[in-house]
Amino acid sequence: MFVPRSLKISRPATEEETGCATKKCKTSPVQDSGDSVTQDAPSASSSSVVPAVAEPDGQNSSALAEEPVKAFSKAQRWPEPGEPVCAECGRYGEYICDESEQDVCSLECKGRCLLRFRGETAVTEHEPARCDYIEAPFIQSLREEQIASLREQLGIVVQGPGVCRPILEFEHCAFPETLNSNLRKAGYEIPTPVQMQMIPVGLMGRDVVASADTGSGKTAAFLLPVIVRSLQENETPTALILTPTRELAIQIEQQTKELISGLPCMRTALLVGGMPLPPQLHRLKQHVQVIIATPGRLLEIVRQDCIQLQGIKIVVVDEADTMLKMGFQQQVLDVLENTPEDRQTILVSATIPAGIAQFADQLLQNPVKITVGEKNVPCASVRQIVLWVEEPSKKKKLFEIVNDKKLFHPPVLVFVECRLGADLLSDAVQKITGLQSIAMHSDKSQSERTKILQGLLQGDYDVVVSTGVLGRGLDLINVKLVVNFDMPSSMDEYVHQVGRAGRLGHSGTAITFVNKNNRKLFWDIVKRVQPTGSLLPPQLLNSPYVHEQQKKEAKTKHSHNALVTGDNLMAIIKRHDKSASHK
Repeated sequence: MFVPRSLKISRPATEEETGCATKKCKTSPVQDSGDSVTQDAPSASSSSVVPAVAEPDGQNSSALAEEPVKAFSKAQRWPEPGEPVCAECGRYGEYICDESEQDVCSLECKGRCLLRFRGETAVTEHEPARCDYIEAPFIQSLREEQIASLREQLGIVVQGPGVCRPILEFEHCAFPETLNSNLRKAGYEIPTPVQMQMIPVGLMGRDVVASADTGSGKTAAFLLPVIVRSLQENETPTALILTPTRELAIQIEQQTKELISGLPCMRTALLVGGMPLPPQLHRLKQHVQVIIATPGRLLEIVRQDCIQLQGIKIVVVDEADTMLKMGFQQQVLDVLENTPEDRQTILVSATIPAGIAQFADQLLQNPVKITVGEKNVPCASVRQIVLWVEEPSKKKKLFEIVNDKKLFHPPVLVFVECRLGADLLSDAVQKITGLQSIAMHSDKSQSERTKILQGLLQGDYDVVVSTGVLGRGLDLINVKLVVNFDMPSSMDEYVHQVGRAGRLGHSGTAITFVNKNNRKLFWDIVKRVQPTGSLLPPQLLNSPYVHEQQKKEAKTKHSHNALVTGDNLMAIIKRHDKSASHK
């Protein structure tokens, strides 16, 4: 099988004093009684008893030899400096695989190591695998009912044929050790539910439509398959990530650089408007592998024949619903016309409106649909407070909130409807409260927007008053309080803006001002917020608009159910036959 490293003989004192790294060696079946291992023919002293060697935990080698071999990598510890490292997962390489001579930590990693060593791959005949993804032995050993229970407990819903099982640890993906190390440095300890299911599906090369709560880790869920697909050196870019806003593109590029640090032949290019074009064109000539872009700027470069997209293997459309809302659908389609038809495509968003399904049909082939959490519902880690505030009283109520020691945790992010409103409200906050405040909107130059975003992340501002440009995708992990000064025009926008206060599992609070101007959304607010246990203002609950909208929705559902479709046609025929027989 393989040899436990704990059976080794201690080294000479002179070697210990020099601080040399632990020497890797297979244990010979016959050992000398001295301080070193003899690999020559057995001598007369070979039969002497080997002295016990003290281990760090105080046990001797004979005791350790009797311990059962670790079955799974998660049972193994991480290595100390100078200790051998598992060739598969990066944990402590306690054993040496007898066939491959590789350091491994467990039976699980031994199996994975042998698969690589023997050149075996899990390629099915009916669907060629685009990536060398093999389910870890531990994942394969789980029963179907265990997988179903796991998905149910994590709130994972999957649709589509041949969906692979979720992973439980990043090590189950057999990433290169450099990538595993970068994940740990970036703070990724265990995968989130959306990462558990989305990463292996992405590694298999399947098209994906994914929906999960804001701040659930969707970016890393698509970045890891992107990086793996881009590891092989290519003369043209391999991966393309499209985003609706510059700020989101900048953030994704920063996260990508964190994860690819130290990986060979990996470069990124950021192609966004509001920045000079020549430096971006120069960057494209540096053999980049991953492009992060907004659709408008990328199309501009494509039309100048300054970029080749024929080598693209994987495309990600992040915040796909925003792409539709901002009118980027045709631009996205125009960009993808320049990419190969057999590319892998991933659509990601926190909300999946009806238009996404049609958009997905145009872009994807036999996709896997992954939903984590309830569709279009605000992040569960955010406490939602809805207040009835008339228009003339909004500023006064905002000043009360920022003066409340229990609620005020800077920086506070305040969302407003228009750019002029952002400037005026920011000035008022600074003048009345004395807090450091600044406005953020699309009229600002890109350098100003970048500076404001960095200041927000570094805590330079107490209050940032913004339009929707900060409402999507950005990991503002130090924001604990969001105030929707103006109720967003749709519940999808509400979900995203509320989610800025609950990034990556952190808890936060979102306060929303409503009045009669928002009456079109009254019933939607009740449906989304009331199930969370938050108290709603009586002016909202008792409004006639709520009852009217509720009745209208019920009537629409009834009329929809009355339609004759392929699903209910036989039921209608059976009811008709039964009615006729009674007559």
